[in-house]
Amino acid sequence: MASWSGARVLFADIGAIRGNGSAVANPGGLMQQNGKVAIITGGARGFGRAFAERFVGEGVAVAILDRDRDTAEAVARCLTDAGGTAIAIPCDVADEMTVKDSIARVEVTLGGVDILINNAGLLTANYSKDFIESTNAELRAVLEVNVIGVVNCTVAARDSMVRRGGGTIVNLSSIAGYSIAGPYGLSKLAVRGLTLAFARELAPDGIRVNAVAPGLMATETVMADLPAEMVRHFREDLQLIKRPGLPEDIVDAVMFLCSDRASFVTGETLRVSGGFPLEV
Repeated sequence: MASWSGARVLFADIGAIRGNGSAVANPGGLMQQNGKVAIITGGARGFGRAFAERFVGEGVAVAILDRDRDTAEAVARCLTDAGGTAIAIPCDVADEMTVKDSIARVEVTLGGVDILINNAGLLTANYSKDFIESTNAELRAVLEVNVIGVVNCTVAARDSMVRRGGGTIVNLSSIAGYSIAGPYGLSKLAVRGLTLAFARELAPDGIRVNAVAPGLMATETVMADLPAEMVRHFREDLQLIKRPGLPEDIVDAVMFLCSDRASFVTGETLRVSGGFPLEV
């Protein structure tokens, strides 16, 4: 009974921060973390940009790490012009030394790291093929970014978080990690495993580690890549909640996990997928 009660509380908290359609407005002050510093990998577009906008709206300084220097810098300028604090750092999360240098730059520029969002990832049709149709090069490429990238960033950010008295990490998994659909699904299953492992390893340091597993979301990338009939089937036949998933659904979940309201939550993967897949 306690587990169901906890679930109701968790989703009530997520729902409580909805209602304001603006990605940059403070929706009720859930985080209350002015002065904190957040690193968002893959922060130049998509979910990453949405996270950056919300964090800035919450008074959190943001470091956008992305391989696309120009787009990342444009996003940082936009957030700064809106009154926030944001910097852009070109970074390939699969490169251990580049990640270490990027974290060091965040420390020098913004003072440290309190929050890490491991959002950077590869997803194209090539990485969702069956393994028997995939090449070793494709498998290595997706694992280096989606898995090794999470390890690189988490390990590199740890010392800074310890110096700040602790922190919180949220990894982006996927419901593909439950069906193990090709290399991409394998990589997202591994992210769930890393979330458990790092939650255990970093708990003594006061660092919480959780993950969010998005379902089929109505983003430009998804809508452009997937056939309309597949999207319809997923929403109408597989999901329990029959509306499209929206980027703000994922943002709200991440904000909850980063907030003090989730201070007793670690090692968890929160599926935001309209009830698919439904499991015991």
